Amino acid sequence: MSLFQQTVLTTAYLPPVEYFWAIAAADAVYIEQHETYQKQSYRSRCRIYAAGGVETLSIPVLCAATHKLPVRDVRIDYGDPWLMRHKRALEASYNSSAFFEYYRDELYAVLDRREPFLFDLNLRLLEVLLRMTGLRREIRLTDHYEPDAGAGDFRARIQPKYRGESLLAEYKKEKTYFQVFSAGASFIPNLSVIDLLCAEGPDAISYLL
Repeated sequence: MSLFQQTVLTTAYLPPVEYFWAIAAADAVYIEQHETYQKQSYRSRCRIYAAGGVETLSIPVLCAATHKLPVRDVRIDYGDPWLMRHKRALEASYNSSAFFEYYRDELYAVLDRREPFLFDLNLRLLEVLLRMTGLRREIRLTDHYEPDAGAGDFRARIQPKYRGESLLAEYKKEKTYFQVFSAGASFIPNLSVIDLLCAEGPDAISYLL
């Protein structure tokens, strides 16, 4: 039996590991499509393990008044060379990992489509990442905005600014695995699921279940 009847999540760019654990722990998974966009959130950023520690990769978006813009209407700014920066950062972080080469081409194929809208890019990436992790879940989109969707509503919880413990820590699911730059340094939990995939490959699903 699943832990949650349903889970409600924001759209997210290369989401953290706890995001995928929340998907694995639910019978039904909904992505919020009726909210307004919020800056400095996982909607447009992710965290990876770089040589100097945690590195944040952010997607620039168009329109100054994004705080009033429906999330589905947020356009990506391709006038900024962010895509090249993100690829270089991912390669610098994970080229020497065991599994990056197995996932790189499929991941880059989605990025190179240059989806105009952030929501659509994130959704395409999520579909690919679910397949990579081995999680078989149907992703549904919300049909209206509900301020409080009850247990399993993690829209405000899974965010960079959240100061409490992660879902992985709360439910005793946080485990260590080998990270490329972890020799002589501490394990960094709850990074982008890319970090887990590059380290564990097909065994990533065991971490999430």
